[in-house]
Order: sequence, then structure tokens, then C-alpha cells
Amino acid sequence: DRSFRIDAQQLQRRFRSLQRAVHPDRFGQRPLKEQYYSEQHSSLINKAYQTLLNPLSRGLYLLELNGVEPAQETDCDADSVFLTEIMEINEKLAEPKNEDILEEIETLIKVKQEELTKEVTAAFERDDLQEAKKLLAKMKYFANLEDKLKNKKIPS
Repeated sequence: DRSFRIDAQQLQRRFRSLQRAVHPDRFGQRPLKEQYYSEQHSSLINKAYQTLLNPLSRGLYLLELNGVEPAQETDCDADSVFLTEIMEINEKLAEPKNEDILEEIETLIKVKQEELTKEVTAAFERDDLQEAKKLLAKMKYFANLEDKLKNKKIPS
């Protein structure tokens, strides 16, 4: 199924089922070749699960499956309102550490990511891959802001 919309619980059940079948612990007494295949398959299943669980990576993967060039942050350069918003958040993150501001930014990022995820879902359901690509580029900006926020929150 090549849908952006997923059932997270079903995905988790399928992941656990596959992991139970190929987990390296089950192959400890088997020949080395089987142990190696088990490790490789287990690693691929973990990577696939993480890719599908995260809306940004899932969307980028779907674009790739549909032969669309990966979304770049430059795909939304023409959106000056959006870029101004990103710049303002970056400026707040550059200020001296203030827990209230960091919580405000964290909430804003979460809300924006949820909104963008809904918009990306709708774009994929309309089969509007170029719109999905633009929205995923915006999601990349918020993912970068989220990383900066996490780094800022780490005690120094």
C-alpha cells in the first residue's frame, strides 16, 4: 500500500511480528550465514519501521517511490511569509536560554508539524506530488528547528 496515511498501531504490530521472525537472538545457534542474514533483515526492518513512522521520512520515501526528486529546502524559497516565520524562530533560538520561550517554540513547532502532516496527507491523497514535495520541504525546516531546539535544551 503506497498511501501516506498509516495506521501506527497496525504498523507497530507488523514491525513486531517481523522482528520476532528474524531477530538475531533467534539465530544464535544457527549457521553463521543464517545469523548474518538475520542481522541484515532485522536492521532493514528497523530502518523501514523508522522511515514509515516519521511523517517527513515517509513522505520523502513516497516521493522517491513515485520518481519525484527529493524535496529540498529551496523548494519553498518563494514563500517569503514562511521563510520569515522560520527566521524569527531561529532568532528566538539564538537568544540566551529561556525555558518559557523554548516551551513556546516547542509548542509552535509541534503544531506546525501536525498542520503540515495533514496538508501532506491531503496532497498525497489528491496525487498532487509537487504540492506534497513543497510541503515536505517546509517540514524539513521544522525538523531542523526541532533539532536546534533539542540541542538548546541539553544542559551545557
